[in-house]
Amino acid sequence: MRTSSKNILGGKAKSTIVGLSAILLASTAAPAFAQDEAAESSSGITISGNAAVTSDYRFRGVSLSGGDIAIQGGIDIGHESGFYIGTWGSSLEGKVNPYGGTELDIYGGWSGEVSSGVTVDVGLLYYLYPNGIKGADLDYFEPYASVAATLGPVEATVGVAWAPKQDSLGNDDNLYLYTDLSAGIPNSPITINGHLGYTKGPLAPPFLAGTTDDTGLDYSFGADWAITSNLTASIMYTGTEGPAVNDLTDDAVVFTLGVSF
Repeated sequence: MRTSSKNILGGKAKSTIVGLSAILLASTAAPAFAQDEAAESSSGITISGNAAVTSDYRFRGVSLSGGDIAIQGGIDIGHESGFYIGTWGSSLEGKVNPYGGTELDIYGGWSGEVSSGVTVDVGLLYYLYPNGIKGADLDYFEPYASVAATLGPVEATVGVAWAPKQDSLGNDDNLYLYTDLSAGIPNSPITINGHLGYTKGPLAPPFLAGTTDDTGLDYSFGADWAITSNLTASIMYTGTEGPAVNDLTDDAVVFTLGVSF
């Protein structure tokens, strides 16, 4: 399912006020939440949410917030069968024209363990830009699939996302391949993460930077600190192959504070 970092796509990995409000609400309405959880358990349905504030919204290495802070959040509804639906949103920045100031993603799919230690996730994601330039065809959809496996202390994920030809992509298709690695440091709340992605199509970093090259790599490495069971602070160094356009495709250090509830 979607998370504050868009990790099903290899590195999007969706407010502090929102997060603190959620914690306060949880602490003052425990009986109601307990009843809700019981109802969810009996029906096989679970509802979860996430919120975050990040110093720079990086999607596959490319900044979609113009190097500025972004507020993000999402809600997921899952069933014990493995099927899920969800939505996730992020603030954008005026420099990212013509998309306006908001991205809203809607997605659905299935995730489950197919053998011991091996999990598959397949689904369809739809990107919407509700306050983009009127009349512009900006929205697009993208099927995705990934396989995750535990290899000793390391969790490894390989995935693919493919957007077929659409007017919003210049009547072209876009292929994204990626691999993620993560490992927890024993006896600590720290997890180390690494990511490498490859794009072929109009969303490739060099192409977005203004060249004619429609292929390129993005990469990141960093660490997550689990402050509490539902509050996490992250630091990530990320970059792309090709021209380093300031606040777009240049290397950056990104800080994120996220809460799940």
